[in-house]
Amino acid sequence: MTTAADHPGLGMLIASDPIFAECLGVGGTPNLAVVRPAGFVGLLRIILDQQVSTASGQAMWRKLTLVLDPVTPAGFSRLDDETLRACGFSRQKAGYARALAAALLEGRLDLAAVERMPDDEAVAALVGLKGIGRWSAEVYLLLHLGRDDIWPVDDLAIALGVQALKRLDTRPDRARLVALAEPWRPWRSLAARLVWHHYIETRAAGRAAPVRGRRNPAG
Repeated sequence: MTTAADHPGLGMLIASDPIFAECLGVGGTPNLAVVRPAGFVGLLRIILDQQVSTASGQAMWRKLTLVLDPVTPAGFSRLDDETLRACGFSRQKAGYARALAAALLEGRLDLAAVERMPDDEAVAALVGLKGIGRWSAEVYLLLHLGRDDIWPVDDLAIALGVQALKRLDTRPDRARLVALAEPWRPWRSLAARLVWHHYIETRAAGRAAPVRGRRNPAG
């Protein structure tokens, strides 16, 4: 398994900003192995996880796999509304998931090609799909494809985590988050995972307010 201690970018991040040594000092060293699936399954999991807790997302996935195994675009497209409701899909999430399955079946989205694209092109290809915004696309690149330099500035836990680590009076907006992370290139994905790790551990210890709204994907 790859941990933060083994990552080639860790020394550079610690040298560029003391917040990363602080991240490692909370809750042990995080495991950074890319274990989340890519492809249809990976994007479908991201859709399911939007706006819900980790436990809720996992419960919905378990219910889905009881009625569809393996989970494929063709199989998913045959599931009716009642089945999806029983699995926990809202009408909106069912629509997003069906749109994803249709895009893959019709060849409008080629996820193998997305894997070969530069980061900006890959994000643009994914954002063109209904239900996949920039946050979802960046999480897919970071956690499912293992890209090195993704900095998801629309993630609320990232904003709150940076605010706490930098001792800022107010939550940083997108522009400030981009500026703060410039010295962390080309390892901003590692920076994001360390900030998430710090946020999760401090929240678990009762030292941070829970995220409301967009769910922390590392949670």
